[in-house]
Amino acid sequence: MYTVDDGKTKVLIEMGLPISKLKKALGYGLSKISFALLSHSHADHSKAVKDVMKTGIDVYTSQGTIDALGLSGHCIHTIKALEQFSIGTWTIMPFDTIHDAPEPLGFLMASEKDKLCFITDTAFVKYKFSGLNVVCVECNYQSSILEDNIASGICDPGLKARLLKTHLSLDNVIEFLKANDFSCVRKIFLMHLSARNANAKQMKNIIEAEFGKPVFICGASDHVLEFGNGRIRCL
Repeated sequence: MYTVDDGKTKVLIEMGLPISKLKKALGYGLSKISFALLSHSHADHSKAVKDVMKTGIDVYTSQGTIDALGLSGHCIHTIKALEQFSIGTWTIMPFDTIHDAPEPLGFLMASEKDKLCFITDTAFVKYKFSGLNVVCVECNYQSSILEDNIASGICDPGLKARLLKTHLSLDNVIEFLKANDFSCVRKIFLMHLSARNANAKQMKNIIEAEFGKPVFICGASDHVLEFGNGRIRCL
């Protein structure tokens, strides 16, 4: 889970912890959240969504996610891929991703001086973006580590087939980054790393060497990551 804050409008992205833990992670500052975005219905992203809505926070997600989770009420709002909307100081363009959940989304987010993409849980990204300052992207696994773990019996061979269809590998992240306009990018944030099938230090070093941009691992040593006028916090 993450918060993105441009100094004026604070956004919660994903709600995958029980509400008690979410409140604690936010320093019991849930009231400072202006609205929330939810990428898809899997529990590690959506566990607290109903409880968050009970606090009066508006949640924006796809109809597929709403139906899968049985969400209803005045705090839930349907958004569609490639249909832009604005709240507070953020303008958001949802886009479709490739995952084993109904209507999963990524988010292109623009504030006054900052433009970032948020991409998690997808096999690949079919869109190209221009003018990005910040890239927040899943980098779930390294193929070589996954193969070694399967050979040694640490991972079930069936896991490989699912990962290939639902999550971004290091190689696919590199291809995605190469396909995009990098002229304005200041920082790259890698998210959603596998505990077993990824080496965070290796990933950071490889991408920094390839693109010459500072890379940070969300949820690791860099808990609060600053960019331009704002910050991203990994909860």
